[in-house]
Amino acid sequence: MLHRLLGPRRVALIQRAIQNGKITVLCLLLTVVVLRGMIGAGQFGTPEQDLQLLQTHFSNNRRVLEEINPDAASGSGGGGATAQETNPNSYEAFDISKILVDDEPEEPKDPNKPYSLGPKISDWDEQRAIWLKENPQFPNFIRPGKPRVLLVTGSSPKPCENPVGDHYLLKSIKNKIDYCRIHGIEIFYNLALLDAEMAGFWAKLPLIRKLLLSHPEIEFLWWMDSDAMFTDMAFELPWERYKDVNLVMHGWNEMVYDQKNWIGLNTGSFLLRNGQWALDILDAWAPMGPKGRTRDEAGKILTRELKGRPVFEADDQSAMVYLLMTQRDKWGDKVYLENAYYLHGYWGILVDRYEEMIENYHPGLGDHRWPLVTHFVGCKPCGKFGDYPVERCFKQMDRAFNFGDNQILQMYGFTHKSLASRRVKSLRNETSNNPLEVKDELGLLHPDFKAAAKYQINLVELLEA
Repeated sequence: MLHRLLGPRRVALIQRAIQNGKITVLCLLLTVVVLRGMIGAGQFGTPEQDLQLLQTHFSNNRRVLEEINPDAASGSGGGGATAQETNPNSYEAFDISKILVDDEPEEPKDPNKPYSLGPKISDWDEQRAIWLKENPQFPNFIRPGKPRVLLVTGSSPKPCENPVGDHYLLKSIKNKIDYCRIHGIEIFYNLALLDAEMAGFWAKLPLIRKLLLSHPEIEFLWWMDSDAMFTDMAFELPWERYKDVNLVMHGWNEMVYDQKNWIGLNTGSFLLRNGQWALDILDAWAPMGPKGRTRDEAGKILTRELKGRPVFEADDQSAMVYLLMTQRDKWGDKVYLENAYYLHGYWGILVDRYEEMIENYHPGLGDHRWPLVTHFVGCKPCGKFGDYPVERCFKQMDRAFNFGDNQILQMYGFTHKSLASRRVKSLRNETSNNPLEVKDELGLLHPDFKAAAKYQINLVELLEA
């Protein structure tokens, strides 16, 4: 039949093509068998799993392309969620609240029962003295005139309420670590709310008390808010000045005791000596702190009694002013209101003068010429809203960080290109093959105030003996 329709020649050509096709298919099958034997089958060795692996491979490639160009990854309808929003591997789309699990709220305490930070302790000085005697390897003074200091700071256990707040908290703690390392100060960063009743301004009080009792070797506890930064890395506190006092805060006697001004002192950065006196003043300070009715009613009293205070719930700073002005005879002799240098420096009067300071002064002064601390009061970098424009706060926090960080970087031959820049540049040409000959300008690599006591054995002398 085919011979009649196509002719003998065409039929022969078709038969030859079919034979060649069979041979080609056979070779293809043999090639597949050989390759599978050499490189292995799919994950489970079945065609179905091979197909699934291929689909996963192409799906991953598609995901990468969608992340590169998210606008092009939207559904064909235009109104659905993007692939990035539904991608479980996307940190940007992830809702952090899914893993922030809070336990059941604590049972409310009796509002008629006076608040207490803990069991009453009346012999802490005696207990501490015995402990120090029995543990001479943990002295409360590193050397004569140099007390053992613990700097304490912290932030909320939850992430910040804005996208970049945690980044600025990281900068702030890095800044504090740098200062403490240079000055031989221990540091404690807290993320735990130890007492739910003392949330907000007051969270520091239960923490401070717990640390004083847990670390009898600590002579001074230095509290510093998370929104405060060191801007003079070379300034060493005048410890000898505080040998007879127990509490050091930035402030002015006339503003606290005479004017009764609510900003006569600042509790964002202060020193508290470990001892019975510290426990007693914490007990006297705390009663206005419990949240709810107690704090609200105390706020009304503070607003009525203190000059210039707005109407809001009781805060720890106003409560301290009120405590000192009403009980000066009890506490005043052991309180030192420091204003010779900036233990606390309000950022609004400092940050625009950094370039002037660099041009005319040098680190190590600690005062208005080169402030020890720049405190960003009111910026609230971890919250949703602040008291000042967000852009100005973050811009100036970057400048303050770089201002302090330049003093750290110079130790290693670098500096920021400008106070607004994250980038750094080299300060010196590294040509010497003896790095120990290179000295940092400020002498912060091995400062005198960090040196070990003279009476301690020098390791080099011990090895040479």
